[in-house]
Amino acid sequence: MQKLNQPGLDYVKRLFDRKSTPDEEMLKKTIAIFETVKRNGDEAVKSYTRTFDGVDISHLSIPIRMEHFEFQVDDTLKEAITWAAENIQTFHKKQVPGKNENYTLEVRPGISCGLRYLPVETAGIYIPGGTAPLFSSVLMLVIPAQLAGCKKIVCCTPPDNVGSVNPVIGYTLAYLGINTVFLAGGAQAVAAMTYGTESIPRVDKIAGPGNAWVTLAKQVAYLNGTGIDLPAGPSEVAILADDSADLECVAADCLSQAEHGFDSQVLAVTTSKRIFNELIPEITLQLNELPRRNMAKQSLEKSFLIYVPSLEDAVTITNLYAPEHLIIQTCNAEMVSEQVTNAGSVFVGPWTPESAGDYASGTNHTLPTLGNAANTGGVTVKTFMKTMTTQTMTEEGLRELGPRVVTMAEAEELKAHAEAVRIRLKKLKGITNG
Repeated sequence: MQKLNQPGLDYVKRLFDRKSTPDEEMLKKTIAIFETVKRNGDEAVKSYTRTFDGVDISHLSIPIRMEHFEFQVDDTLKEAITWAAENIQTFHKKQVPGKNENYTLEVRPGISCGLRYLPVETAGIYIPGGTAPLFSSVLMLVIPAQLAGCKKIVCCTPPDNVGSVNPVIGYTLAYLGINTVFLAGGAQAVAAMTYGTESIPRVDKIAGPGNAWVTLAKQVAYLNGTGIDLPAGPSEVAILADDSADLECVAADCLSQAEHGFDSQVLAVTTSKRIFNELIPEITLQLNELPRRNMAKQSLEKSFLIYVPSLEDAVTITNLYAPEHLIIQTCNAEMVSEQVTNAGSVFVGPWTPESAGDYASGTNHTLPTLGNAANTGGVTVKTFMKTMTTQTMTEEGLRELGPRVVTMAEAEELKAHAEAVRIRLKKLKGITNG
């Protein structure tokens, strides 16, 4: 972890530049996967599953029934899943657009414009299953899609080592009423949902976290006309701590994000000399107890510990970083949180670990990374919805608006646009004269 004592803001800005262009070779391989899946469908997906997952499967889809999984999942874990699902449903239900959000407004006499919220018809959900089978992502993505009213939800996840679905992922899908899962992971799963194969339906929008291949594949899917949830990349956390912060908790929060992957990143910004001097030794102590310590070590090598004397400077730095997750362990944490303008999700106060949002508090854990929290937010019910506008004009409205549209269209040298209005105005004049 690199220590920085009162760095200048210009230096910090350069340090936090996490934007990256796709690896050229990786992009070529991803596009090749898409082209092969488009051409060969199911057989291509099965072939890539053999190559990348080391599993030979005869069928891409398997039925999801509760009786298949309920005895394979511990009762304590089942209760935790139920509890988390209820919290996530409670929080996300408040996001469902109500009647007051669908509106029609008479902007001028005879000219009415409206806005309607509609669900995407088919949502594609990608559930990671590589180094960690993220059954929590099932809750975070399926529940908002269901609340949005999507007619069809297509779920893809890599097969386990026996060519089936991870039991906890299967149980969580069954709990939410999903009756089929497709055994496909990586770029080939995203490609299959983009084009559709004999087994895997084409979807309108793909959501869900994944590794670098999945992230790049979602960008290629977007270029091929399929919507995606948000820009994503390696997981990250920022921690804002003053002298009131608990050293042990701050270290644990750093490690809870660092263990996600070798390319994860941690930023700790503190106004406390004690935290600045003692955090890295405490992290090292806790790190030795972790099964994924080698992965966490690699991410910590790309992480930063920054000391600044004032809380105002600390908040400025975290806003520049625009983290996926921000943990605030300071006095008056609630007031400090009100100064935060760029973060995917904020965890306020000493008793609010980032892990709570990852699993069960109710908010969504699918969040923007790489500084994109400065321009977008995380997954909500509206991720699986689209807006559609309407307009209705009466004769009076056309009489007032039409000549102005003709003037504007002719100024842009779009004669057909002007004629579409002018013809109606002539007909309207004929009706009036008649």
